[in-house]
Amino acid sequence: MPLKRQRPTLRDIAARVGVSETAASFALNGKPGVSEETRRRVLAVAEELQWTPNHAAQILSGARSSMTIGLAVARSVQDVGSELFFLRLISGMHTVLSRQHYGLLFQVVGTVDEELELYRRWAYEKRVDGLVLVDLRIDDPRPRAVAELDVPAIVAGGPDPAGTVPSVSIDDTAAMQTVMEYLSSRGHRRVAYVSGSASLLHVHRRAEAFLNAGREYQLDAADVLQTDFSAEASTRATQRLLATDGRPSAVIYDNEVLAVAGMGEIQAAGLRVPADVAVVTCEDTPICKAVQPALTALHRDTWGFGADIAEHLLNLIEGNLDPGAVEQVPELIVRDST
Repeated sequence: MPLKRQRPTLRDIAARVGVSETAASFALNGKPGVSEETRRRVLAVAEELQWTPNHAAQILSGARSSMTIGLAVARSVQDVGSELFFLRLISGMHTVLSRQHYGLLFQVVGTVDEELELYRRWAYEKRVDGLVLVDLRIDDPRPRAVAELDVPAIVAGGPDPAGTVPSVSIDDTAAMQTVMEYLSSRGHRRVAYVSGSASLLHVHRRAEAFLNAGREYQLDAADVLQTDFSAEASTRATQRLLATDGRPSAVIYDNEVLAVAGMGEIQAAGLRVPADVAVVTCEDTPICKAVQPALTALHRDTWGFGADIAEHLLNLIEGNLDPGAVEQVPELIVRDST
């Protein structure tokens, strides 16, 4: 049986160059205190020995960096798996993280309490250098909790009403206003909104903007029906809407999963989209162009959104003051469903 090759250590490099381990560490980490000639020799030997940092040892010795950021989502596994949003968000984050040799620790949990306990464990074990918070809720305990843990964090979406944690945010209020203005201009007088959970802050803001716009445009009815983001819940909500005497002439769905299920139910009832009922989704994915008729949708660059989140979080991890950023209002892409 061949002997396992022993991993080269900082001590090996220091011995080969003829300097102390401290000097070798300074040279490898770009810190002052060593000459350029020493730095050059240390880097050359490290490359020759194919040396890489032992992050586990760094953490055990009290070093801060795990070169990992954490992302936890308190939803059902089925819900997370069905939404392309999370795949695109993570892909965008990875493009930035990988350039800086950071990894992403991703976990799905059942509740916010489980999420908080996970953060405490990650902080205690020094598993992550920073956290990304998603699905901000009304009176959300997470921003304050991560601040008390002293772990750099950023909110994906938001912003955090208390201003405890910076965010890369989306103007959901303006986005919904854009949709309602468009539908009103097309002559729709009865509009419904099939939303996700009202406990989510971005859903609450969309619903509030939806109702305000209904009053502004003097619509006969503007109804909100809440779901758990599942196709089954969308089917039931759509059935309720179609069973009323005042059937809506347009329905806005919170994401493409809800919209596709809802449109299927509309068509199953013998109604035409958009002639009888127009359909809009607040999340644009390739599915929106693949279905017939193609779905009118609010489009945002989710990949770029993820990249921005990672950029701002890494800036915070480096110790820089970063107020976050405000994303542009998503663009309404008009397709055949309206």
